[in-house]
Amino acid sequence: MLADGDKVISRFTIRGTHTGQLMNIPPTNKEVTVTAIVIVRFENGKNMEAWGETDRFGLMQQLGVIPAPQPA
Repeated sequence: MLADGDKVISRFTIRGTHTGQLMNIPPTNKEVTVTAIVIVRFENGKNMEAWGETDRFGLMQQLGVIPAPQPA
């Protein structure tokens, strides 16, 4: 977590098992790890805006929807 001026940035990791349908993908029972980042802008101590990104591409690779890169 990093604070600078009116913004706070958090990077975090989510781990779990794909046991239910996700974005029309049937359960695979695979364990997955996903990283994400959130930036929040505060004004007068209140959360005014938030932006976030999640590594969905990496998640799709872990679920086998997108082939993982092969070593050269």
